Amino acid sequence: MTPATAAPQHRDGDRGAVLVEFAGLFPLVLVMLAVMWQCVVIGYTFSLAGNAADEGARAAAAGGDCQAAALRVISGAWDASVSCPLEGDVRQAVVELHVPVLFPGAFSLPITVTGRAGAVEEG
Repeated sequence: MTPATAAPQHRDGDRGAVLVEFAGLFPLVLVMLAVMWQCVVIGYTFSLAGNAADEGARAAAAGGDCQAAALRVISGAWDASVSCPLEGDVRQAVVELHVPVLFPGAFSLPITVTGRAGAVEEG
């Protein structure tokens, strides 16, 4: 037999390399997905704090309960504190939310997001 007509030989040295590479990279992919999800949770916390402060300030300016209005927007799984000081004719609402790790109700990061809003008192 001449070398040109011989059947090609398979190299067994590369067998399973894709599986090993996938097994090695899969934990890194999971960590990156968790980091990206945590960024989404942080952004949502900012949005939620601002919205709750707006609701609280509007309710307080109309003579309602500022804390109840602000906490109505926030589910019970979030660690929140609300204060509603009056500064001149403007009713302020300050909402502080602790950023959870990956989902609300779990551990919190040592980050507090503050949302502030104000509305002029009516009447």
